[in-house]
Amino acid sequence: MKIDQKKEIASMWFKSLRDQFCESFEALDGEGKFKRKKWPHKGSGGGEISIMKGKVFEKVGVNISTVSGKFSEDYRAQIKGTEKSAKYWASGISLVAHMQSPKVPAFHFNTRFLVTNDLWFGGGADMTPTIVNQNDTSLFHSKLEEACDLNNEKYYKEFKKKCDEYFYLPHREESRGEGGIFFDHLNTDDWDKDFKFIKDVGLKTLEAITSIIKEHKDKDWSEDEKEQQLLKRGRYVEFNLIWDRGTLFGLKTGGSTEAILMSMPPSAKWI
Repeated sequence: MKIDQKKEIASMWFKSLRDQFCESFEALDGEGKFKRKKWPHKGSGGGEISIMKGKVFEKVGVNISTVSGKFSEDYRAQIKGTEKSAKYWASGISLVAHMQSPKVPAFHFNTRFLVTNDLWFGGGADMTPTIVNQNDTSLFHSKLEEACDLNNEKYYKEFKKKCDEYFYLPHREESRGEGGIFFDHLNTDDWDKDFKFIKDVGLKTLEAITSIIKEHKDKDWSEDEKEQQLLKRGRYVEFNLIWDRGTLFGLKTGGSTEAILMSMPPSAKWI
């Protein structure tokens, strides 16, 4: 399969998965509707932001983008496959959900396909609860493990470890949440196999998130629990602005600032 075909297939999948997430989330919320906004890239291509605020979701964003251009000289050395050329092409989906109820975790998910002189997939999913519920943690991880085991039984252990190492706040000496999976530079020399894994991760993440939200969305919560949620969100902000590589990638490649900072919660607190 030619590279242009791979690019087209991948970008169409991310758009299709975006639609599945948005449809499921609107059904779960019952009141909110996604509002969409397109943005142009400084190189070529662009993306589309989908944001919803509703009864269950205080703020959820599901963004897609397909962009191309050249990496700046100061950033180029950090990207695989740019030794001969600074040109790149990238497509992906990114989701962050912040919930009204402190009893429902915040969720993050993204997958992407990046092409330089090399090509690879990356992404992952993780869960950040305010109130840790072991049943939720077990369900979330079991779905991600299913996605991994459908493709390679070694993936889950390896990618879980990478997630635990990545979603960690060194300055706080604490994890961001209950983990998940994280991977980058995935290229087994079997593009169809790698792409199938990307699709499985997306669909299993959707299953996990919708199941956990359904379980807790109608439960009562206290103002004290809400206060705990706002403080937890402060940690989320710290990670995304200080340590998150995706945030830096978006800013360094001329992406939409509004889309890049979509991950920020609508409100947060610090003591």
